[in-house]
Amino acid sequence: MATNKRVFTLRLEEENFEKIKYIAERNKRSIAMQIEYLIEQYVEEFEKKNGEIRVQD
Repeated sequence: MATNKRVFTLRLEEENFEKIKYIAERNKRSIAMQIEYLIEQYVEEFEKKNGEIRVQD
């Protein structure tokens, strides 16, 4: 399956990983999709307070 998502390594403390895993299971998401969702929520909150972040293509 083709995707436009960038691949990278993420190191987490074991406790944080297990907590995100728990949340992901409760939300019926993969761990990766849960992390992406959390990042999207944080970026949205940040932009509400600080203005839109513009990125180049």
